[in-house]
Amino acid sequence: MIITITGTTGFVGTNLQDYLKTAYEIESMSVRYISNQQFDLKADAIIHLAGKAHDLKKVSSPSAYYESNFELTKQLFDSFLISKAAVFIFMSTVKAVADTVQEVLTEDTVPDPKTHYGIAKHQAEQYILSQELPHGKRVYILRPCMIHGPGNKGNLNLLYQLVVKGLPWPLGAFENQRSFLSVENLCFVIKELLGNTMIPSGVYQVSDDKSLSTNALIQLLGISLGKKNRILNIPVSWIKGVAKLGDHLHLPLNSERLQKLTENYVVSNQKIVSAIGKSLPVTTKEGLLKTFVSFRK
Repeated sequence: MIITITGTTGFVGTNLQDYLKTAYEIESMSVRYISNQQFDLKADAIIHLAGKAHDLKKVSSPSAYYESNFELTKQLFDSFLISKAAVFIFMSTVKAVADTVQEVLTEDTVPDPKTHYGIAKHQAEQYILSQELPHGKRVYILRPCMIHGPGNKGNLNLLYQLVVKGLPWPLGAFENQRSFLSVENLCFVIKELLGNTMIPSGVYQVSDDKSLSTNALIQLLGISLGKKNRILNIPVSWIKGVAKLGDHLHLPLNSERLQKLTENYVVSNQKIVSAIGKSLPVTTKEGLLKTFVSFRK
């Protein structure tokens, strides 16, 4: 079985190639949006990872998201429909559904994306789901939450730097729960989708089994470093006041960053785990500890 993967130079793409290479022949495909293009697809399955990631610095133009995440996906999917390939896996995001979550995000949640990144991914999802699927073809839209793993220097690394320097965590008074996704679990899910023809086409959220609070995450970081954690329970009203000052004085803590650090974002993985019929190989804590250990290298 030949697998074509787009976006192989990225974090997920690099890990996925290593995970699948012993079972499949992997072909890397470099893609970018060009008007009116069509792809000549020769593989048995297409895994579309390429796209424009969420820009935390907010300097990207809106058109870049729609070209990379919607228009390019549309072109690739149209090419898949007339190719011999039997499987199409599209890497979407939970942000195609919601930027904030009050309870638990499921596949039944009505999408209401708020950013150009999320809206473009949602448009790609809608286009894929609106097309009639030829007999014998399977299509999977995956919505991962925050992905982590060795080699990823994302938001978790910021918390790591705080703990490794021995600085206290000042937001202990905030209670929240967040879902995470080990890249190993994501690769496992994709491999199962490729090999199991009985898994129905559709939209699947992907996350680790357990959610964690940010306070628990800080404690886990301390364990991985052999350091004693200092978690301060400063009154929430005081912290919010400092964050509002930060909005105007450009302090390290502002209202947006405070929300990201303390918000709830719990994602259900029940649908995908049930469809696969197997447990995920890595627990939430095991996956996070592997990531934290990699930060030391």
